[in-house]
Amino acid sequence: MKYTNPVIPGFYPDPSICRVDEDYYLVTSTFEYFPGVPIFHSKDLVNWRQIGHVLTTAEQLPLANAGSSGGIFAPTLRYHDGWFYMTTTNVSGGGNFYVRSALPEGPWSAPIFVDQGGIDPSFLFDEDGRVYFQTACNGDEGEGIYQCEIDITTGARLTNSQLIWTGTGGAAPEAPHMYKINGLYYLMIAEGGTEYGHMETIARSTEPYGPFDPCPHNPILSNRSMKSSIHATGHADLVQIQDGSWWAVSLGIRPAGYPMRHHLGRETFLAPVTWTDTGWPMIGVDGHIEQEMTGPLLTVHPWPPQATRDHFDEPSLGMNWIFLRNPAPDSWTLTENPGQLILRGNPVSLDDGQNPAFVGRRLSHFLCNMTTKLRYEPNASGEEAGLTVFMNDKYHYDLAVTQIDDQKKIVLRRTVGSLRTEQVLNCDKGSVVLQIKAERNHFTFFYQQGSSAAIEVGSGETHLLSTEVASGFTGVMIAMYAYAPSKECTPASFDWFDYEPLQE
Repeated sequence: MKYTNPVIPGFYPDPSICRVDEDYYLVTSTFEYFPGVPIFHSKDLVNWRQIGHVLTTAEQLPLANAGSSGGIFAPTLRYHDGWFYMTTTNVSGGGNFYVRSALPEGPWSAPIFVDQGGIDPSFLFDEDGRVYFQTACNGDEGEGIYQCEIDITTGARLTNSQLIWTGTGGAAPEAPHMYKINGLYYLMIAEGGTEYGHMETIARSTEPYGPFDPCPHNPILSNRSMKSSIHATGHADLVQIQDGSWWAVSLGIRPAGYPMRHHLGRETFLAPVTWTDTGWPMIGVDGHIEQEMTGPLLTVHPWPPQATRDHFDEPSLGMNWIFLRNPAPDSWTLTENPGQLILRGNPVSLDDGQNPAFVGRRLSHFLCNMTTKLRYEPNASGEEAGLTVFMNDKYHYDLAVTQIDDQKKIVLRRTVGSLRTEQVLNCDKGSVVLQIKAERNHFTFFYQQGSSAAIEVGSGETHLLSTEVASGFTGVMIAMYAYAPSKECTPASFDWFDYEPLQE
């Protein structure tokens, strides 16, 4: 079976995977978005379906202090003795913690914190009952991977934290995962920074605290300096499947063109793992991931395709919808007028680095159409509601209905760092259809009323919302939003939302 990478497109970075019998589960980072840590299910490693989020309450995931690309970093998912465990770092509140659940879809427990610094935590459950906890840390012994033993019931440290490996000399040794394979402890990490020099390296030892001997053919994964559609591969996790073969999931990016800039975020890729006669792994084809690869010898198990249109006729939002930080109380509802998503704006704007009235989803394709029908009659100057192409609070494009000089208007606003431009068109009373057409290099914005043809308002370059320009660890979101200078405002009603991928 041939498959195409990425297996989970869009902003789904830092994948971690575990197997339970014939089922596979995977989690990814979410940073400042809520709920946190989506969890996916697969039968064949290629076709994945989201079944929930791990962190669904403000107690589990407080994000009030999370700046852009703050919040949740690099989760690890493991299954042990009938329980799923997910550990991660909230860099904006609390540090390293884990939660557990008997079911992958949850509910998950309250956070259990571990008194070890650093980021990117991981576990190893050894056969003798010991639980080893690793993080990437710049500690008393220098920068590298630190480890302690913990009581898995309470999270208490049972040993001091100690440095176990510094890597091979690449920048930012991070993303540790330890595996016990054929009696040896393998420690796999990412190095080089989560950029174009990203790579995966590995070492092994007869003891969990080392000393660790590095693999002679490190890095075992890197797409650096290659003429490829895929770059910055790393932050991998390994899994063994039913036939005994090994596979890796990793993050990677797909630049939209040259010069290389990517706006979809870091995505989830899959690659086979081969082992040398001396017991060392190699990921992919000679250590790199290709767009088309041969899949595992598992029965292909596709899930039903997602519908193009969300009618907002269910009692809860679909799993693909997320909020920017913890949503403000009463900022959204599906029950006030069934069949509509209603947003109530507040004085928090998209520029404020807080929690505006915002319901978004990841941009997961270079080419797609995104359309919504909006019922909104602003009754005060500055009120607005519409769609945003959002990278962060300093880099976003907004297509909105607003009021200017007591007149209803359509505005296209482009915010790029300290620069801002606006195009304003007249708008009649009544509902408005807002559309964004995404292409590799441009977003084009349209609006339409009644039976009239759609009117093009303007466009914006995709590369100005790329990580290389806007910085950060996330990817572009497409969101419905609302803003009002005061709390007394007109609610914005969204009848439906279409996300339609297009063939390149």
